[in-house]
Amino acid sequence: MTNVFKLDEILNALEKIDVVDVISEGFKVLSAGKVNIPPIGEMLFPEVDGELHIKYGAIQGDEDFVVKMATGFFQNPDIGLSPFSGCMMVFSQKTGHINSVLLEEGELTNHRTAAAGAVAAKCLAPKNVKTIGIVGTGVQARLQALYLQKVTDCRKLIVWGRDKEKTKLAAADMHAMGYTVDLAENLNKLCAVSQIIVTTTPSTSPLLEKEMIVPGTHITAMGSDTSDKCELSPELINIADIVATDSIEQAVHRGEISQALKVAKCSKDKIVELGSIIVDPSKGRLNEQQITVADLSGVAIQDIMIAKAITEILGKNHNEK
Repeated sequence: MTNVFKLDEILNALEKIDVVDVISEGFKVLSAGKVNIPPIGEMLFPEVDGELHIKYGAIQGDEDFVVKMATGFFQNPDIGLSPFSGCMMVFSQKTGHINSVLLEEGELTNHRTAAAGAVAAKCLAPKNVKTIGIVGTGVQARLQALYLQKVTDCRKLIVWGRDKEKTKLAAADMHAMGYTVDLAENLNKLCAVSQIIVTTTPSTSPLLEKEMIVPGTHITAMGSDTSDKCELSPELINIADIVATDSIEQAVHRGEISQALKVAKCSKDKIVELGSIIVDPSKGRLNEQQITVADLSGVAIQDIMIAKAITEILGKNHNEK
């Protein structure tokens, strides 16, 4: 019998798990070579600025495997709809039957993405963080701010967005989280005062250039999850002392690293996976002057791990009824 879980049940279960720890463990398993992940399925709908991603995979020897379908239709807020939707399906590795369907409407994708940003900051940010810069004003910008509270004591943000009204609204929500929030007039100002910078936009041209970045900065690039998106210039990738990613195999095809590889501003030998840094911190930041970059395009192990954690809780609740 297939269990179908709705969003309210999923969100209640989400409160009971440490998402950052769950995603961190997933990155370790991935970098150990214990996960089978096929290439991402993708459909683009440029006429409405929309996209569908299908991510799926299996941990070797596990009981289940997961298939996730997630959409991002970025004009939806103009008509009063969320830009994100989706669902996750948990299958048995023994029978192929669907054990569970999570009607998560994009929420688990959003939270596992934000948790990955927190993992990157925990691994690569300098010790003394006085200000965090957030580039973008959407759902992910807010969630990155929320999840960074789990890994840093910094409670001062500076936020930049193209739309001033949306920037003010995002800043108000972040202030409600307990942050002091300034609005950046431009990205040069944001970069000059931030020790952690998180980019969360669907930009197709670089927002941050190498000249903007001061020594000691960590940058997590979250928005570039297709082959045509780009938030960081290839030259910025080139000057970074450490270039990390969720999956090297995926990064050569999509995201900031792929853009830099195309113009020979990055070598594959320079790239290190977050899972490797978690296991061996000497592969991460070594001093307070290094510039570090984490290019996270989102990988199926995150979906596998969060789906397993959620269904474990929901399955117990279901059996107790």
